[in-house]
Order: sequence, then structure tokens, then C-alpha cells
Amino acid sequence: MQHRRLGRSGCVVSHLALGTMTFGDETDEGESHRQLDRYLEVGGNLIDTADVYTRGASEEIIGRWLAARPAEVRDRIVLATKGRFPMGEGPNDLGLSRYHLTRALDASLRRLGVEHIDLYQTHAWDPHTPVEETLRFLDDAVAAGKIGYVGLSNVTGWQLQRIVDVAEFRGWAAPVTLQPHYNLLGRELEWEVVPACEANGLGLLPWSPLGGGWLTGKYRRDERPTGATRLGEDPGRGIEAYDRRSAQQRTWDVVDAVQQVAEERGATMSQVALAWLAARPAVSSVILGARTLAQLEENLGAAEVVLSAEEIERLDAASDPGAADYPYGGPGAAQRSRSLGGRRA
Repeated sequence: MQHRRLGRSGCVVSHLALGTMTFGDETDEGESHRQLDRYLEVGGNLIDTADVYTRGASEEIIGRWLAARPAEVRDRIVLATKGRFPMGEGPNDLGLSRYHLTRALDASLRRLGVEHIDLYQTHAWDPHTPVEETLRFLDDAVAAGKIGYVGLSNVTGWQLQRIVDVAEFRGWAAPVTLQPHYNLLGRELEWEVVPACEANGLGLLPWSPLGGGWLTGKYRRDERPTGATRLGEDPGRGIEAYDRRSAQQRTWDVVDAVQQVAEERGATMSQVALAWLAARPAVSSVILGARTLAQLEENLGAAEVVLSAEEIERLDAASDPGAADYPYGGPGAAQRSRSLGGRRA
């Protein structure tokens, strides 16, 4: 397991993180605890959750796991959670207001059974709350010792830059990470978001690194899925999502490229897709999400896969999403290439 800085902070995290969205839903408590034990055993230290994951059950499961382990285990972990989405029915039970985040943070601390959360992330942009209100709350929480670092999730490039600018102008705790949707099938954030992260020293913590199962080889051209799938709890929605993705030739170009690289080096498709993402500029840690311990074991195998420059180039070419001529083509393309470490974006 590699270790890297958490964005521009001095905190060090493993380059593969354990995501816990399945805990309490698709993964029962016993299996969840086995995943946590195994992840620490192989050298992982970044555990990511959120208050809305199974409506708090994920945090509670982690909290009971922590309570049953010695203090030295807790001291090895970088614990991350998020707040923003509704946990109740009231008008103030969501958003990034001081009112809501005060209660959300305290509730997360109770469920996790801790007095301090290492990385507290705003789960998405809130158009109804001034950025200053959110950032002042987070700065106060850092000063109070309730959180160590501030992180963001699911924001656009301009939103990220606005947040960083206000924090730095006011002298408040600035974000050190961004948790975005990012994988070989979803690279559009490289147009604006990744360069903004690089310019401001934010580390990326990508979620859905396997594209909802597409990059595992789970789906086939001529086999529409039946029943509920990971693409949606409702079977109809899942099949519609499959049809939309399947209709794009680029999807199959990417799947084929990942499969070819995997076969050539004796790895699984999941491990190749994860290794590609872990090697992208600005990535601090890739969030793994597994229903079972067996799935987690396979994904952890990505720690041993280091892709060659030629393999990365092949995967880059197959997954290139293209871009409109303006402002991303022409001179814009060259600028993005430089911002991504010289790689074709």
C-alpha cells in the first residue's frame, strides 16, 4: 500500500481508501467489521463514510467497530465523514447552514463514538447558504477540535475556486480535498475540476472508481441485465441506465481496453481500472466500495498493479471523452495537458 499526503495537508493516507456506503444495507455488520479488519491488516488507514449512508447505520457500524478495538487501532485511522443531505423532515434538516451542520456534525460524532473527525466533508454544493456561513462554521469546528481538516464533495470548478478564495481571504480553514465522481468512463472533470484542484493543492478522493460495475467486466454487449442491478434499485431504472451507457461506443472501447491490459498482465479488470485512477494527477486516495470481503480483497490487489506509460496511454486514448472546440480545444487542450502532468486528457 502506498502512502500519500492528504492534499496539501501534512496528513498521510493510504492510496486506497475504504468506502462504507454499503454498510448496514448491502453489507451486514459482521461482514462490515471483517472488511474493516482486513483493510487495516493490509496497511490501509483512510475510512470514508457519511451521515446519510443507510441513514446513519454506516457510521454506527464503524463506531461499534472502533469501540471494540484498542486505542492504538483508532490512532492509526484517518476517519472521514460528510454532512449536507437530509436526515429528517424539517426545513433545516439539510443543507450547509450553520444550523444544520452543527447538528449533523454532533450526530456523526455520537454515531461514530469519537470526539474528533479527521476529515469532515461538505457532501455537495448548497445554493441557498452563503459560502461564508458554511466556511465560518467549519473553521469554528476546527478551532473547537471537532474536526481536523475540511473537505469538499461533488462541486464544479467555479464552486471549488469560490470556496477556496473565500476561505483564504478570510483566513479560515481551507479545504484540502475534493471527493468527486471519477473513473475511466467519467473523465469530464479533467476539463475544469482537476486543474482547479491542482492549482489550489486539493487532493482528489474519487468515488465510483469502477463506474458502477462497468469497469469490472460485469456487463456484456448482448446481455441486458435482468432484475435489480447496482445501476439502480428499481429493475426498470437499472435497465434504462444500462441501455444509455451501452449505446455509447466509447463505453465498449474503454471496457475492451481495460480487459486487454488486464489479460496481458494477469490482473483483473477492476485492479487495472483502480491502478489507472490511482496514478492520475492530484489523486490522494481512491475510495473502494465493496459489498463483500471477497470483492474488497480483489480490489485491494490493485495496490500491486503499477501500469506502464504505454498501458496508461492506451487507456487514456480509449477513454478520452473529447471536448468542444471552445474553450477546451486548441490552446485549451494544450493547457489542460500541462495541468494533467503532460498527459493527453
